[in-house]
Amino acid sequence: MSGRIFATPQDAEAAFYEALERADLEAMMEVWSEDEDVSCIHPGGPRLTGFAQVRENWAQMFKSGQRLQVHLSDQVMVSGLMHAVHSLHENVLVRGGPGEGTRTTVVATNVYQRTGDGWRMLLHHGSPAPAPVVRRDVPVE
Repeated sequence: MSGRIFATPQDAEAAFYEALERADLEAMMEVWSEDEDVSCIHPGGPRLTGFAQVRENWAQMFKSGQRLQVHLSDQVMVSGLMHAVHSLHENVLVRGGPGEGTRTTVVATNVYQRTGDGWRMLLHHGSPAPAPVVRRDVPVE
């Protein structure tokens, strides 16, 4: 386990997104629990399970040359003594490589667990955000 302690789930979440934006594999994996029950699901991707599989996937993503700039919004956080669940929107801008300048919104759920070494991520699940619903049957004023 890394020497870095995340005192709150929010600290772990901030470190997760900082590592994602920097494409820093070691910083990313400091956030994750080393438990074999961890899971990561990227939009449209398969469920990855276990620390080694999650690490390998992040390594491949970071080697691609694409860099993501992420702005979080619409956060809802539920916390208990041992677990925290964060539901949020990731507003993503792709920089570098194929897709440069692409903007997308991902609906994400992050689950954290309090351990003897601070808060650690157990699950990151991202899904494409549905297109906004435009209702044509309601008059606009």
